[in-house]
Amino acid sequence: MRPFEAIIFDLGSTLIYFDNDWEEIMPQAVEALYSSLVASGMDLDREMFLKEFNRRLQIYYQDRESDFIEYTTQYVLSDLLQEWGFPPSEDALREAVESMYRRTEMHWRIEESTLEVLVHLRQMGYHLGLISNSGDNSNVHRLVDNAKVRPYFDMILTSAGEGIRKPNPRIFQIMLDQWGLKADQVAMVGDTLGADILGARNAGIFSIWVTRWADTSANRAHADTIHPDAAITRLDELPKLLDELAQSK
Repeated sequence: MRPFEAIIFDLGSTLIYFDNDWEEIMPQAVEALYSSLVASGMDLDREMFLKEFNRRLQIYYQDRESDFIEYTTQYVLSDLLQEWGFPPSEDALREAVESMYRRTEMHWRIEESTLEVLVHLRQMGYHLGLISNSGDNSNVHRLVDNAKVRPYFDMILTSAGEGIRKPNPRIFQIMLDQWGLKADQVAMVGDTLGADILGARNAGIFSIWVTRWADTSANRAHADTIHPDAAITRLDELPKLLDELAQSK
């Protein structure tokens, strides 16, 4: 007996985790993006470019947390280069952005219980989906393939691919419509109160908070106002929780 027909997962800090310090790795990633642009023939002043691109990235990151629209990292980069008189080719843009994300992708690791849990849920007959907030669609799909979890999911949606971010309920509804399921037939599992848990609540979906990697400033800021329907410390506690929910129905 299942309490739900489908489970939606977040990706980062839920199924996989980052094994380094973002404050250290991100400057290296942006440097790799800059080097790629120079290699493509753009005569960019390094100091000016890094300063301005980082400034625009921060504005982009702030804006998307309030309007829940995903313009993508590539859009931010293209807009800057065109303003500076370097209209980029699609190939140069993609190579530069991928150079940036390849640097961060090196530090994502799969949670030790992820595959076991996904196998168990599929054997139990659950539909599985994944919704990830990200500035780049290809980045998410590479991470999915690196973790070898693609075969377990019916659908994988990204904010970059759909143009909207969790907690906007529309991105959840896209998946519900594809499944032909109602909100109360689905649960959402994620680590972020302001995206995964609030998003599930906005969409009428049961929310399960995974707290292992959830001690962040953003989560602490929402701790008094956004409350999950259930919480687990580690992903391997999910099957037991689902069994308990089934018995209580």
